[in-house]
Amino acid sequence: MRALLLPIVVLMVQPTSAQFTSITCTSPAALQAMKGQHDPADYAASVVIDDHEEIICALRTAVVADSLKAYLERIVAFGTRNTYSDTVSAVTGYGAARRWALGKFEEFSAAHEGRLIPAYLQFNYTNEPQNCGSVQGLRNVMAVLPGSATQDHRVVIIEAHLDSRCSDTCDPLCDANGAEDNGSGSALVLELARVMSRFTFKHTLVFLLVTGEEQGLFGSRAMAQFCTAQGIAIKGVLNNDIVGGILCGETASPPGCGVVNEVDSLQLRIFSHGLTRGLARMIRLGYDEKLAEHVQVPMLVSVMDREDRVGRGSDHIPFRQLGYQSVRFTAANEHGDGDPSGEGYDDRQHTSDDILGLDLDGDAVIDTFFVDFSYLARNVVINGMSATLLAHGPEIPVWSLLDEPMGLRVQITGGPAWSAYRIGVRGLSAPQAFDAMYRTAETSFLVPGLTGNQGYYVSLAGVDAQGITSIFSQEQIRVSDVATPTMPIDDLPYRLQCVPIGIGEMNAGAARALTVAPDPFIGHTRLDWKLPTGMRVRDAWLILTDAQGRELERRRLDAASRSGTLDHAHRHGAGLFLCRLVADGRVIATVRMIAAE
Repeated sequence: MRALLLPIVVLMVQPTSAQFTSITCTSPAALQAMKGQHDPADYAASVVIDDHEEIICALRTAVVADSLKAYLERIVAFGTRNTYSDTVSAVTGYGAARRWALGKFEEFSAAHEGRLIPAYLQFNYTNEPQNCGSVQGLRNVMAVLPGSATQDHRVVIIEAHLDSRCSDTCDPLCDANGAEDNGSGSALVLELARVMSRFTFKHTLVFLLVTGEEQGLFGSRAMAQFCTAQGIAIKGVLNNDIVGGILCGETASPPGCGVVNEVDSLQLRIFSHGLTRGLARMIRLGYDEKLAEHVQVPMLVSVMDREDRVGRGSDHIPFRQLGYQSVRFTAANEHGDGDPSGEGYDDRQHTSDDILGLDLDGDAVIDTFFVDFSYLARNVVINGMSATLLAHGPEIPVWSLLDEPMGLRVQITGGPAWSAYRIGVRGLSAPQAFDAMYRTAETSFLVPGLTGNQGYYVSLAGVDAQGITSIFSQEQIRVSDVATPTMPIDDLPYRLQCVPIGIGEMNAGAARALTVAPDPFIGHTRLDWKLPTGMRVRDAWLILTDAQGRELERRRLDAASRSGTLDHAHRHGAGLFLCRLVADGRVIATVRMIAAE
């Protein structure tokens, strides 16, 4: 038998000397629910919706881009959410932000029969040498939706960091709007708390907004330590950090975008450690099988081969370090590498320029947004789907990979009886996606399609009677001495039957006077314009600019016709552009246009 060592790409995280004391949950009911010690009858909905198919289908329309916009407008209005900022003021600083977030959780609970339990996780922090100082009374904000079952109880955590920063990590007074980093993730968590509170889940959901991410992940470290100390069983952690922007900056951390102002609104990246990559693969499979064909704008969910971007980290890491399954969702494009001390740094991340958008025509209304609310809404739905599958789905089977004379054999050695098993296979030089995935109901399965004297990674997941796939196991690696017969690959039969949505996604904030379709587009798109009723116009133009407002071209319109349609042949490369309808020098409407490669 020949075995190979399994290489795992590990993000190097500096060891911490931080000390956390007096970690407490301010709500005994929330703590009981997280430990599975609650009575599910106390939190039962009047109308129970607990079928995963119905929930996932409903998420597509229940998540609203306008809600995300409203949350973000309020989040950035606090001026700064630096962990060390004012906690007394009612209008600015982290204290005001966390009280507002708790109030939103309370509002959502009141709208759903009191089923959601808001709480703080309060703790004291003793300074690491490289950070800003010790502090007492730090608070994460959370809301707990108790599960319907307490046997084999687990929690699923959907998290983001609420704090923000400028170039100086320790500056509590600078304008740190943190719209993308990480108002976008915070808005995502709030929207899922609003939407998912009406549904019933087998396992408990925890909607978590942490502090201290920018100073060393210490809000999530405190939560992970608290869960360990309290015996809270975690099934999975879905961390969301920078999930709403679509523009590439000059210094975005690899792996990722490399072309300045490049646009990507069709991809979501999932970062994970080698030990937790099975969760990322489960999410990718869940999206491809259950959701992709039922949405207006399909997304590419990319499983990355690192725990985070090069030299970077986020709040999923402390959970993984304590043995919990955790992943990070982040946008395909980031506006910077987060190091404003670098020479010539012009990107927005970790600066006062991480704002919601720009007012280009001086009317005190933002015309172009750096956070794309339609893109963010799609990422909210993917998170909600992932949490739903985790909260209802099965556990990972116990298995072994045997090297036999006939080839490599998967042998199920423990766990309940699953309806089926899924076996993912990839070669040693393959990317993180499986080369092939097979499905079987047998507990002993000869892996097909192997080439003799070649090494393979093999992973296993169970499928329950509802057609939900478990997290994929950690990969095992062996060399097959012989070739094995081929067989059909998994045809993804556990699809949903969702009612079509029917209405296409429109540009956020686009006025009826000017619309663009399709958007995003490749090469050509259609511009429909209409002058306001009753407005006398002598001269009308469509003006195309780049994202900074620099004019690229203009087309004169027949003002006498009052309306029309133009075919726009794009000659300015990929990126974000703005189109304005201007009448007699007055801007009537401004809409966003995204040119893809």
